[in-house]
Amino acid sequence: VQLVESGGGSVQAGGSLRLSCADSGFTSTNRCMAWLRQAPGKEREAVAIIETDGSTAYADSVKGRFTISKDSAKDTLYLLMNSLKPEDTGRYYCAAARIRFCLPLYLSRPDFDYWGQGTQVNVSS
Repeated sequence: VQLVESGGGSVQAGGSLRLSCADSGFTSTNRCMAWLRQAPGKEREAVAIIETDGSTAYADSVKGRFTISKDSAKDTLYLLMNSLKPEDTGRYYCAAARIRFCLPLYLSRPDFDYWGQGTQVNVSS
């Protein structure tokens, strides 16, 4: 399984970015997928999760600003990030697990099977 993120970059506060994650080799129909981020000096945290059936959950810090979605036909996961803040700066990772349901547990304990290399997001004030 390979997960490849793209779409990161530098943006001013209040701006938007859309991250993409293309997956290949993932044959399981049960897939819980997520976006996580790691800021310098901080632990990696889950920011958005989408289950097999499309149910979603978000970290409190991004609710109302970020939207996770997936295009199953294209095997691509997205994260639309609006109203970006400097505290959103970090490296964003795509992750996947071969389970049907992972909420709410994985929001606080992200024990995913597969990880991408990440894409950097920098938000300036």
